[in-house]
Amino acid sequence: MASYLFLCLFLFFPHLYASFSSSGSQSCSHPEAASLIQFKNSFSITQTDDAARYCNDFSGLKSYPKTNSWKEGTDCCSWDGVTCDHLNAHVIALDLSCSWLYGNFPSNTTLFLLPHLQKLNLAHNDFNYSKIPSEFGRFTSLFFLNLSRTRFVGEVPSQVSHLSKLVSLDLSLNFGQTFDEHALEVLVHNLTEVRHIFLDNIDMSSINPHVFMNLSSSLRSLSLGSCNLQGKFPKNIFDFPNLNLLNLGGNQNLNLDLLMFNRSSNLEYLDLSTMSFYTELIDSVGNLQALQYLDLSGNSFLQGLSVSITNLSSLEYLSISDANIFGGLPDSMGNLVSLKFLYLYRSNLSGPILKSLGNLWQITYLELSQNQLSGQIPFLILNLKRFEYLGIAENSLEGSIPDEVTTFPNLISLYLTDNLLDGKLPSWFYTAPSLKEIYLCQNQFSGHIKEFQSKSLEWIELEDNKLQGPLPSSIFQLLNLTHLSLSSNNLSGVIELSMFSNLPNLKHLDLSYNSLSLTSNSTSSVNHILPNLTNLILSSCNLGEFPQLLKGLKSLERLDLSYNRIEGKIPQWMQEVGHDSLKYLNVSHNSLTEVEHFPWKNITVLHLSFNLIRGNLLIPASTINVFLVSNNNFNGEVSSLICNASALGILDLSYNNLSGTIPQCFGNLSYSLQFLNLQKNKFVGAKCNK
Repeated sequence: MASYLFLCLFLFFPHLYASFSSSGSQSCSHPEAASLIQFKNSFSITQTDDAARYCNDFSGLKSYPKTNSWKEGTDCCSWDGVTCDHLNAHVIALDLSCSWLYGNFPSNTTLFLLPHLQKLNLAHNDFNYSKIPSEFGRFTSLFFLNLSRTRFVGEVPSQVSHLSKLVSLDLSLNFGQTFDEHALEVLVHNLTEVRHIFLDNIDMSSINPHVFMNLSSSLRSLSLGSCNLQGKFPKNIFDFPNLNLLNLGGNQNLNLDLLMFNRSSNLEYLDLSTMSFYTELIDSVGNLQALQYLDLSGNSFLQGLSVSITNLSSLEYLSISDANIFGGLPDSMGNLVSLKFLYLYRSNLSGPILKSLGNLWQITYLELSQNQLSGQIPFLILNLKRFEYLGIAENSLEGSIPDEVTTFPNLISLYLTDNLLDGKLPSWFYTAPSLKEIYLCQNQFSGHIKEFQSKSLEWIELEDNKLQGPLPSSIFQLLNLTHLSLSSNNLSGVIELSMFSNLPNLKHLDLSYNSLSLTSNSTSSVNHILPNLTNLILSSCNLGEFPQLLKGLKSLERLDLSYNRIEGKIPQWMQEVGHDSLKYLNVSHNSLTEVEHFPWKNITVLHLSFNLIRGNLLIPASTINVFLVSNNNFNGEVSSLICNASALGILDLSYNNLSGTIPQCFGNLSYSLQFLNLQKNKFVGAKCNK
């Protein structure tokens, strides 16, 4: 939930993340420019997944290497991320958040030679598990400091308490950081001007939570999520008149005494997830009329969810996931007219879906998966037009999906996996213009798959249903499609595999266990390969040869061609397929007769059982974990090289013509080998103990 917290902070408190604009009518001083250049040169530029996810995707802050604009001989006041004073051109603000900085943070960095600095934001860079230098305490003019998600570790230096002018302090999401109790006490005492404090994921297991009772009553934001706090949290914090945000979530051993929320409270964001409090406390939550975000996940509500919550007319986000809501939801849930996000995943809900949820006209995200919900999907739920995400997977819903609704203009993701739903796929399923992800597997849907009119689809999972007929031709026009899984249905017809080469982004294709007949054009050009394909599952597809589509696939990781009619030897060109990437290969239950060698360097599962393969037993790469070659015609002795596979867990050599002595080194595999089957061979000599 940390990522959603970041998003909500940005939405509700955008001033905390605003970029500092460059300005200044004079050129900056040469010493300050030189200090910045030296600071820049302390790091390499490396883009990370975190930067893309938390900057671009969640906050809207562009992730790019700002220091690339820093050139010697140019005015540093014009550089990206640098702000100068209008009068004397001193550098007063530095925003290098999301700038791809990577490397150890030097304790003697020239950054500390900028004495006029008032704002410093280094969030979302990677300082490679450095410690925060004590020299940060020299920034006595600083009123904004953000070092969040920078991979700083170790104890937060006591010198941070010297920054008495701080209005906003963010050290959050640096896993592996700790706070000394005395240092935190001094920090709390000195921060008389502070308005916003974010210390999430800093280990405070040795801290008495009462240290926070001395915080300034002018505080607006306090975020202490997953800090391993223990004991009782001071109640006086809730009386702070300007408090907008309070996050205590994820502190399993933190207790809240029974208290009554005040109607005059300005709280907009409250996270009490996975902590200990009296559920009677929730009876007064309805007094928090300004509340927009509420997270009560990971708790138990023995008397059901309090009706008081449904009085929160401003509430936009409600999460009560991984909880035990005995007695269900109140019928008045439909009163939450501002609600946009409702997350009730795995909350022990049972019975029919509450019809009053159909009154939530603003809702964009509804998650009810992994409960015990039953009955049909209410028509009113599917008539909500703002849906972007609908998840009711892994319940016991039955009946058909209502087809009377008009198309969902904004729906992106639909998750109804693992229910008892039946009937035909609804017509809006093919026309929703924004739909990208469909998860309807493990149900009882029947009928034909019709032509898709929307071209936005990226992910289709319809396996384990009762769908019939041919594949619609429009599937081969879904150019954004990355995942197609249609296995275990009653689909029929002939498919030329080269048609899938029209889908350049396809990564996963599973057509197994239907009544399909797949053909592979032997004249197909290598130019028509699928460059991104990593998983190809074509078990029981009536194949008579290795598909030509495989040629040139350098990134293939999983290949299953079992239960087909493939004869002869594995072709020579297969040695280049996934040479460095292939981890799983299953060609069992065919009529293969010859294997020249196993070229795949990183193979972990190799299944060749139930073929007609003859000759000496070849040994796969040492990475092998599962090696199944039973019911073939292998002969000769088993090479002791097989024991180089130190992670070998399952080995089945049964029903062959292998001879000689059993390799003694099998005894060295006692820590990894869980299953060994050597029966119906011609081994002689002592058996190994396993």
